[in-house]
Amino acid sequence: MTISPDHDYRLLIGGEWVSASGGYEVRNPATEQVVGVAPNASVAEAEAACAAARTAQKGWAATPMAERCALLARVADIMDAQRDELLPVVQAETGATMRTAKTMQVGQAGARFRYYARPVDNLVPLPPAVMPTTALAPGGIVGAVEHRAPVGVVACFAAYNVPITNMAGKIAPALAMGNTVVVKPPVQDPLGTILLARAFEEAGFPAGVVNVVVADTVEAAEAITTSPDVDMISFTGSTAVGCRIAEVAGRSMKRLLLELGGKGAAIVFDDADVKTVVANVSSTWTFHSGQICTSPTRLLVHRSKYDEVVAKMAGMAGHLKVGDPLERDTVLGPVITGAHRDRVEGYVRSAIDEGANAVAGGDRPDLDTGFYVAPTLLADATNDMKASREEIFGPVIVAMPFDDDDEAVAIANDSPYGLFSYVFGGDTGRAMHVAKQLECGNVGINTLQRNHEAAFGGFKYSGVGRDGGQWGLHAYSEMQSILWS
Repeated sequence: MTISPDHDYRLLIGGEWVSASGGYEVRNPATEQVVGVAPNASVAEAEAACAAARTAQKGWAATPMAERCALLARVADIMDAQRDELLPVVQAETGATMRTAKTMQVGQAGARFRYYARPVDNLVPLPPAVMPTTALAPGGIVGAVEHRAPVGVVACFAAYNVPITNMAGKIAPALAMGNTVVVKPPVQDPLGTILLARAFEEAGFPAGVVNVVVADTVEAAEAITTSPDVDMISFTGSTAVGCRIAEVAGRSMKRLLLELGGKGAAIVFDDADVKTVVANVSSTWTFHSGQICTSPTRLLVHRSKYDEVVAKMAGMAGHLKVGDPLERDTVLGPVITGAHRDRVEGYVRSAIDEGANAVAGGDRPDLDTGFYVAPTLLADATNDMKASREEIFGPVIVAMPFDDDDEAVAIANDSPYGLFSYVFGGDTGRAMHVAKQLECGNVGINTLQRNHEAAFGGFKYSGVGRDGGQWGLHAYSEMQSILWS
């Protein structure tokens, strides 16, 4: 579709497209021009969406899983057919390079719906147990199954970096397991999610199974997280917001799935292949301007290779084009907003003030419009610097040396976060030994590649719960044990 700032974006509540009581502008981070006006829901509209999801949930749960999954497959087909309409809007509102928008935004979102469109047995058999006679019951052989029952109504909150992909990874397994959803897109780039919701209508989903509420106010968001009609909250975003959600949702014992911030450590041993290290760690610069929670943003290098790795990383940074994300040779597009650019630059300044050396970047790119940050490498950092301890969510890497494995592990674990870290070395046995000592939910050895069947989530302030692959079906279901003699 041709992007039109005047397109009529609406809320989806109970099967009806509703004009919101207000609206706000969504701007392209590269051009600073208006992409569209998002509907700005009131508290009452947010509450109505939760109520609609509650009304629809029992009927949806009673629908055979094969039928639910067939509808998910139809959504994936519709997304494929409407790709050329969806792609320009998603690219414009996120500021992603066209390569990222095609592969990691629109394409990956459709793939997630197709993945969860495969019916599974929701009864998991357990081995029989021979039980002795007790005061409770006579002895005998006791059989059991685990029944994966729907949680109920799930509120889905996605992050702004890959909004429709992230949202698809929540909506698809939730719907497959018989839950209904209230979808709350990110404030910064909600338009693609609204367009995605058309596919549910076209696929033939019953009214109220999928509801979309867009709002830029805390009040509307908390109306969802505190609603008595909501049973579970699935949130991806900042740790600060995740902690607030946990606080307010805990009052009514809602199920939580929280995927929060990261401060990934990349440990580089003395026997590591430097070319592999540079190619992988530079992803903090080359993928979506560092706006990714799994980025290796702390570069911990054995002292014997520290100077070499830093020099080659700095050299690479100078060859990465920053600019218009629609140009084929652009590597770094903008970050999401001007306020976020200021935040990222503040971290760089603080690190330099604390003694780090900006061997690459450190200055704002000379571009007339757009919220751009240069790929930045802060050498000779220490782990107590603000830039080393807090998630920057931009194209900034801090580098520091270590002398032995124990020191590397201690530095890596000295963080409030524990989402995704990495180990690079020629001795993979040594790498595995160290990986198991790292306090994080995921560890890559000599790669940043993902296995989509692996459970995904974090330790410490990086979150609560796991999803991904078949684990996503567990995440959006309640385990009910059924026993018989």
